[in-house]
Amino acid sequence: MQILVDYRPALRERTGVGEYVHRLVQAYSTAHPGEITLFTSSWKDRPDPGVSAALRARLVDRRVPVRLLNLLWHRAGWPPIETLAGQADVIHAPHPLLIPARRAAQVVTIHDLFFLSHSDSTRAEIRRDYASLAGSHARRADAVVTSTDHGRTIVHDALGVPLERIYVCPPGAPEWTVRPPVTSAPGGYLLFVGTLEPRKNVGTLLDAFELLLSRRRPVPELLLAGRATDAAAPWLRRIAQAPLSGHVRHLGYVADDQRERLYTGARAVVMPSLDEGFGFPALEAMAAGVPVVASNRGSLPEVIGGAGLLVEPTDVEALANAIDTVATDDAAAERARSAGLERAATFTWDRAAVTLRRAYTDAIARRASR
Repeated sequence: MQILVDYRPALRERTGVGEYVHRLVQAYSTAHPGEITLFTSSWKDRPDPGVSAALRARLVDRRVPVRLLNLLWHRAGWPPIETLAGQADVIHAPHPLLIPARRAAQVVTIHDLFFLSHSDSTRAEIRRDYASLAGSHARRADAVVTSTDHGRTIVHDALGVPLERIYVCPPGAPEWTVRPPVTSAPGGYLLFVGTLEPRKNVGTLLDAFELLLSRRRPVPELLLAGRATDAAAPWLRRIAQAPLSGHVRHLGYVADDQRERLYTGARAVVMPSLDEGFGFPALEAMAAGVPVVASNRGSLPEVIGGAGLLVEPTDVEALANAIDTVATDDAAAERARSAGLERAATFTWDRAAVTLRRAYTDAIARRASR
């Protein structure tokens, strides 16, 4: 079986989708070496020279602008991927829209449907194409990959994709150094990890943090780790002024080789997202033994289970109180830490690779039947 995977989301900064693609390919290629070819295209960005060897996958890199290629693929259904990367049995898109193909089975990935419910908070081609095209593309796909049961349900209910064509491949937890028990590791900071965009609800997080400061009790510093989009400008101005200045720092994007140290130094990780297809930072935090405060929206309740503190993301006071609990109550923080470690251990990339193999095999069979 020859599989072609669109690796472009991992070409630069490996945020959620890029990290998922990278690790899923790595796990699959470990079990089935020689089957995957990575496809990248960009006018200026080139893949890491070692990525092919690291992932045990062949690499096809084309100097074609991403926006141009996506416009042609999404709106014209051309050119077929075979003209750019050669023949394959399966074409796997890491996003909701099909990659045109002559004969290969087509697989898409859908983690969430935020682009349908909050299209005004999206931008560029996601706003232009996803809401109008995702439904028809998902129904035409030979298989749909998602990362949670929540994702499987919403893809079925909202887009009309039969359940038997939707495959749940949850990511695996990283094998990281575990933070010591809370009582033996005082201090630390509050940590937010994610792109600074509307869906991450950073404004409400700042409101909650400001409320904590107003209570005149010691509050750990808040670190915002993630690339800032244009929408983040008001938040960045806000943290540079009183009362947040000196208490909140924006670190920008944190590279893969620095994330483990960032997590293990945290007192707690906070994820107040309005929606999440999975929520990598929550899993990474739990794997590091760091308590999690998170939204009760999207896939986060499924991922965290009973291991963290879940709150309504629009309730500033509830969010502030949950943060205050893990910041000041050692016993509560230690319970969350221990439960998080146990929960993280249930997520493995090997299991995801097994399901992905079945998705590819079934997709080829469906394509043949057509």
